[in-house]
Amino acid sequence: MTQSNELVEVVETDAGTARVTWHRAKQARLVLAVSHGAGGGIEARDLRALAAELPAHGVTVALVEQPWRVAGKKLAPAPKTLDVGWRGIWPTLAGPGLPVVAGGRSAGARVACRTARELGAAAVLALSFPLHPPGKPEKSRADELLGAGMSTLVVQGGNDPFGKPEEFPEGAYDLVEVPYGDHGFAVPKRAEIGQEQALGILTEGVGKWLASLA
Repeated sequence: MTQSNELVEVVETDAGTARVTWHRAKQARLVLAVSHGAGGGIEARDLRALAAELPAHGVTVALVEQPWRVAGKKLAPAPKTLDVGWRGIWPTLAGPGLPVVAGGRSAGARVACRTARELGAAAVLALSFPLHPPGKPEKSRADELLGAGMSTLVVQGGNDPFGKPEEFPEGAYDLVEVPYGDHGFAVPKRAEIGQEQALGILTEGVGKWLASLA
């Protein structure tokens, strides 16, 4: 699907210069704002897939680049600094006057969960939520997810080393599993589903959940 109505907007925050790439729906009913993880940018396959698919369904997708990423740094700063950047970007995301779903992948999902309530988000989308560091399940970050305090969707790869779907605690959130997917939703060639099918599961799950919010 073509990515029409794409617009890049520069935003100044207390953490530095951020960037928002808008993929606008013609008759948008809400904005889905999603940020990247601690080691990558908005070129991540799941973020690209959502930006390509959702505008045709009335959802404007805003891909958010944190200031550290815009500055060309390779590693993210402390969580508190990420939150400062996200807060500074929020007025721009809310600018169209539509409900804003706060989202992100990995570290970006944590930011969304931590700040959603104070910023007045409509809901939270957590892609590849890093429930714990790989191999260290005792260092759980479940409190961030469970503390979001509003409608939340987790989309998790079935083989994510940062937390497989069955490791997640019970709570007031929905969870969509992408079978065989790793932390970046990549599926191995030996998997019973292909990469495009895996991304289709992701975009369909997010699309149905967003439709249920209306």
